[in-house]
Amino acid sequence: MEKRRIAILGSTGSIGVQTLEVIREHRDLFEVELLTCNSSFARLAAQAREFDANNVVICDDTRYKELRDALDGTGTKVFGGMKSVCDLVTSDRIDIVVASMVGFSGLAPTLSAIKAGKVIALANKETLVAAGPIVMGLSRKHNAPILPVDSEHSAIFQCLLAAQGNKVRKIHLTASGGPFRTWGKERIAAATKDMALKHPNWSMGAKITIDSATMMNKGFEVIEAKWLFDTPVDKINVIVHPESIIHSMVEFEDGAVIAQMAEPDMREPIQFAIGFPDRLPLGNKKLDLPKIGGLSFQEPDLGKFPALGLAYKAIGRGGNIPCVLNAANETAVAAYLRDEIPFYGISDIAGECMEKAAFIADPTIEDIFETNSRTRDAAEILVRSMRKS
Repeated sequence: MEKRRIAILGSTGSIGVQTLEVIREHRDLFEVELLTCNSSFARLAAQAREFDANNVVICDDTRYKELRDALDGTGTKVFGGMKSVCDLVTSDRIDIVVASMVGFSGLAPTLSAIKAGKVIALANKETLVAAGPIVMGLSRKHNAPILPVDSEHSAIFQCLLAAQGNKVRKIHLTASGGPFRTWGKERIAAATKDMALKHPNWSMGAKITIDSATMMNKGFEVIEAKWLFDTPVDKINVIVHPESIIHSMVEFEDGAVIAQMAEPDMREPIQFAIGFPDRLPLGNKKLDLPKIGGLSFQEPDLGKFPALGLAYKAIGRGGNIPCVLNAANETAVAAYLRDEIPFYGISDIAGECMEKAAFIADPTIEDIFETNSRTRDAAEILVRSMRKS
């Protein structure tokens, strides 16, 4: 395998940090070309020094001088603002772009990288949720492969490698069920953010951990799977699997089911994406099935987790409605993390925004950005109303 030059968008977040852990194990195979973050300049500077990054971007312009000063005397070039991210990802010096920025903000630089024909290791759910048909169309047009980093989609991708063109009957997306899987609805309704942030199996950033607690993340993964694998939604099934050992499964027409299994560790799907098609050694915990003892499966409870149902509804309506769902959810989750709304306020706000949004059947990318902006404004109004009540 030839050495690959990597750009990590969102390098100080959970996925970015774990990507650098993988690169640290394989310095002979990967080289860091570009690192970006929102505002964590000290951490970004430390990463740039350790990995000798050629370029860094801090999206929050107000921290640019601090980052520049922290990297004074190094060979690293320092930039500020999102436009710099979009410009730099098109560099001929970059082979793979790890798209791990959180939220809708990851869409614009990912589109720039796709148009430049880069290989995309996609960890940003919102890119395909908000603009799936546009993103996949550009991926085909510019011959820019999208390799999934989400553990579930990586698992599906790995299972499909064994399909050899055979027809798929169903995709089974597994879900841990989050921290509230065994709770009653009344108890969930009173859940604080500290409770919601205690995921039983995975170590993730705050936003995705809350999405796991509401099961919105699983709904987003259904939407992602539709676009990534060109699969009708009625062939994408969600199964609650509390042990998080089977990361997803693919069922074929003859009833055979192929599953991808591993200990819950995001470094495995990250490494698979940036090393594909090679499987590289990884210093992670290896699976010990006798020690685990058993695996269990349940149907998701849409009564306790209405966010999952909203996602199916959104992709069923299509157009710009998944973008509405994403924008409303991002706004509501941020409010929940500020202790401004109750737990079920997240799905209530998302559902109301979906009902009131102006429907666009075949949105352009400009329509997507406008929908995102308008929905955030509408969701903020609902947050303020909920805060007062």
